[in-house]
Amino acid sequence: MANFTFKQLRYFEALARHGHFGRAAEASAISQPALSMQIKELEETLGLPLFERSARQVRLTGFGEEFLTRVREILRAVDELDDLARASRGALAGRLRIGVIPTIAPYLLPTIIGDLTRRFPGLDIHVRETLTPKLLQELTDGRLDTAIMALPVGEPAFAEVPLFSEHFVLVRPSGDQGKPVPDREMLREMRLLLLEEGHCFRDQALSFCNMGQSGPREGLDASSLSTLVQMVDAGIGVTFIPEMALAVETRSANVAIARFPEPQPARTVGMIWRKTSPLAEQLAQIADTVRTSAERLRAEQAQKATAPA
Repeated sequence: MANFTFKQLRYFEALARHGHFGRAAEASAISQPALSMQIKELEETLGLPLFERSARQVRLTGFGEEFLTRVREILRAVDELDDLARASRGALAGRLRIGVIPTIAPYLLPTIIGDLTRRFPGLDIHVRETLTPKLLQELTDGRLDTAIMALPVGEPAFAEVPLFSEHFVLVRPSGDQGKPVPDREMLREMRLLLLEEGHCFRDQALSFCNMGQSGPREGLDASSLSTLVQMVDAGIGVTFIPEMALAVETRSANVAIARFPEPQPARTVGMIWRKTSPLAEQLAQIADTVRTSAERLRAEQAQKATAPA
């Protein structure tokens, strides 16, 4: 039987994921020479190369790609054994790896992290902010325990728990204050600023406007809601943002906010996790806390919005 270790398999998976010895070593909290030595020993044990090495990056060999698939299955199974032990102890404690999409993370995380820490003082919370496709892959690979994103996901391997729904609001230059709210036909004729491809919020905005999934448009796409709002402030165009982002993104921008007539564009935010996760019962408790936190945050924001200046 091949004499390799779980540690070597984790180093191998990290290098395959990052495609770079330095980044993989940093992610694995070891030195680059130590990582290189572990990978070399693994390849010698297997008798086959796992990577093609060049000056700037490393690529998996054909055997390495097949090996990676099996390794991720093994590592996920090992992680689930640990989750099973944690679930059997009853109390929710230890590491909790939460993924969050960028159009939710800055606005919801400060509230929910504090609430989770108070309710479950034994939790060691690790947060990963990235786009939906990456979160789904990392959940599948067992690198995340749960994720907060827009629903539905529609993947049969995941349990989906709705947390709340929120509307999108129109952000336009301050000079448009008081003007009629454009309908979908008018929006298609306007310079609509969107998040870059890969953001589900972009797809939802395009869907509301009955616009196709167009590719990047020169100078009109951004990587964050903050940049979109600042572009509107500069008079470049108009954009959508979710309600939860209003307080943060408009406080330093001279823009006008308008709500669409019914049916307003909206999204449902929820939590997902693998149906096979031994922590499913505990993750349901986490979802309850996140839902309560979000409801309180939304109530506070609504109260501030209606308070007299």
